[in-house]
Amino acid sequence: MKMSIDLQDFRLYLQDRKLSDNTIASYLGSLRLYKSLYPTLTAANVRKYRSYLIKHFRPATVNQRLCGFNHYLDSLGKPEYKQPAVRLQTASYLDAVISNKDYLSLKRKLKKHGPEQWFFVVWFLGATGARVSELLKFKAEHLSAGYMDLCSKGGKVRRIYIPDTLCREAAAWCNRRELKIGYLFVNRKGVPLTARGINSQLKHYARIYKIDPDTVYPHSFRHRFAINFLRRFNDIALLADLLGHNNVETTRIYLTRSTKEQQVMIDRIVTW
Repeated sequence: MKMSIDLQDFRLYLQDRKLSDNTIASYLGSLRLYKSLYPTLTAANVRKYRSYLIKHFRPATVNQRLCGFNHYLDSLGKPEYKQPAVRLQTASYLDAVISNKDYLSLKRKLKKHGPEQWFFVVWFLGATGARVSELLKFKAEHLSAGYMDLCSKGGKVRRIYIPDTLCREAAAWCNRRELKIGYLFVNRKGVPLTARGINSQLKHYARIYKIDPDTVYPHSFRHRFAINFLRRFNDIALLADLLGHNNVETTRIYLTRSTKEQQVMIDRIVTW
């Protein structure tokens, strides 16, 4: 079976379903990758595509790309070609999260050496639990309120709180920039940063400051927020609300420990 719709048609299909710009870009990227590997759409090629993803990418990335491609198959009316997600291992998932020591070190070095904006990018991500798409929506006006309200596609309002210390320092930063209204995180031309640009720049600073780049990406700081929150205040239901999880089971991942933490505990506890 030949490809019957092009990328633009698929984009329109996704836009009709009210998906975010970042999600649409990700799903289109999955289709582009498939088309670069296989000239036609067949059940065998789709299975090969899944195998290719598993061989070349991490499980989370594999599932993201499979999800996008499965949407494409739905748009063609070919659900029988859809591929199952790969199973994520809890340990490796948490091992790829920045440690609290590295998080604090990165903040401290960015504050000392700058640019100041990237110090606040890291602090906002780590202290609010915001997704990178949500980070980009923070405005100077939210600092006086101490929170930002977001409305989901289902009409549910999620409130992202900004800790008081962060509010005060960010407000002083805005004053130095003479920014009274508008988005906090913009480039030199005043255009909001992109999720891809933030991820790339965080990797750049990770390499500069000798922090494992595999643990430095926007969502890693959301995980760090969740882990730190539970260690200070063990209320998983509240954390689920703060993170915008519809099911508290999604949040239970943060009750587990990384393999490194498990090793330290075993070394300390098992002395017999």
